[in-house]
Amino acid sequence: MTDEFDDKRPNPRLKAIFMEILDNQLRDSNPKETKETFQRLVMMGIAEHEVRRLLALVIASETFDIMKREEHFNHARFVERLNLLPEMPWMDEEEE
Repeated sequence: MTDEFDDKRPNPRLKAIFMEILDNQLRDSNPKETKETFQRLVMMGIAEHEVRRLLALVIASETFDIMKREEHFNHARFVERLNLLPEMPWMDEEEE
């Protein structure tokens, strides 16, 4: 029996939560930059399912930073990461 936290595969419950957050952000245009980034990436020719995955990773990363640093949502950091997509250089930083 393996510990749930030792498994390197994505947690389907967490994935569902981040996708729901993404759906809410896209529906409500809040923050508006999420929808703008979605449209930009689709216009670049990236498949919608991949765009959704990338956006969910930004949401997950911001959530991780909020919990790790015990701080509030950082809109500027979130938008900066959206603007970098489809590249994700901050993911390398988090692995250190």
